[in-house]
Amino acid sequence: MDSAQHPVRPGNSMATQWLLNIGHAIDHMFLLIFATAVTSIAADFGIARWEDLMPYSVAAFFFFGVGSLPSGKLGDHWGRRKMMTVFFFGMGAAALLVSVTQSPLQMAFALALLGCFASIYHPVGIPMLVQGAVRPGLTIGLNGLVGNLGVAVAAVTTGFLVKYLGWRMAFAVPGALCLLFGCAFALMATREHAAPAKKKASSAVVPPGVSIARLLLVMTVAATSASLLFNFSTNSNYELLTDRLRSILQDPARIGVLLAMTYAAASVTQLLVGHLIDRMPLKTLYLGIVGAQAVLLALAAISDGWTFYVLQFLFMAAIFGAIPFTDTMIVRFVDDSMRSRVSGMRLTVSLGASSLAVWLIGPLVKQAGFAALLGLMTATAVLSLLIVSQLPATPAPRRTEPGAIPGKAA
Repeated sequence: MDSAQHPVRPGNSMATQWLLNIGHAIDHMFLLIFATAVTSIAADFGIARWEDLMPYSVAAFFFFGVGSLPSGKLGDHWGRRKMMTVFFFGMGAAALLVSVTQSPLQMAFALALLGCFASIYHPVGIPMLVQGAVRPGLTIGLNGLVGNLGVAVAAVTTGFLVKYLGWRMAFAVPGALCLLFGCAFALMATREHAAPAKKKASSAVVPPGVSIARLLLVMTVAATSASLLFNFSTNSNYELLTDRLRSILQDPARIGVLLAMTYAAASVTQLLVGHLIDRMPLKTLYLGIVGAQAVLLALAAISDGWTFYVLQFLFMAAIFGAIPFTDTMIVRFVDDSMRSRVSGMRLTVSLGASSLAVWLIGPLVKQAGFAALLGLMTATAVLSLLIVSQLPATPAPRRTEPGAIPGKAA
């Protein structure tokens, strides 16, 4: 069997791999349904401006971040399969709960619960997926592609469900489907022989001359900056595109389709980046992508109409393309027995801090407009460039054979 086609260890069944990838799509999709449906929800709750409702979703993103720490610890010590089963059933139940809320405060609590369950995926699902990966960059790139297709699905399905069935069905239908995926995972996912923390650790994988403390610090700060850009963009893109295409197009379902097309096409970047990560020096590739982010966001800030739409596709491709890097560094330099805990610590800081972006969007756009938001995103990208420049230079990874330490630098 070609390892390039099946980069995950033989013990992880194909059904497990795809259910884990689908879980990534669910994780991102569910957190963005609110942002896509916020105008309709605000009208239903009697709130004049959608910007005034956005802060009620902050708790979801805050717990999405801080919940990563206990989720990672439980993943390593209790078991990743068990935690992912909790993820699927918890996400489905929380989405159904959001669909029956009757006030902004009730919605805030229900979204916070959704964020708690969403916090499980990244520190648990991705380490479970890449266990024994021969080509971790490609594995993570494919996972990122599927995950961000969830962002695209959120845009298009929410637009249509809101238009024809109302915003409550935009949460209820995906919630019910998630429960079905939970049943499939419980029945079909590969059984764990032991929790990762109870397994014997392999040899160290940090290359000589590289400080793991410096690596983790730069990785965490870079991930925080990347998460800020991801939250700023994905939580505002629907309203941003509506604003910049106002003179051309006003139908919410069509705008949802255009945004879904952007997300779907931009998501392919992660597959390309994942492929390149296995062949190029990490720092060189990372610097190129974050540099492109800064330039494209600056151009978008002064554009509108179809020109803006093209630039939105390009800057989303660059933002999505940066996503695989931190997970790849964890796979390359951290032993599997503690990857969930290291991921959890990194995510707690980066996602917890980036939840501020969700809170800022509404007040910032209300007071200063979308140009100010795009300016802030440009500054964030420039900060990312400075941070990534501090990464230690490592050579391109050598090609590994099955059974070798994945991703170890030559």
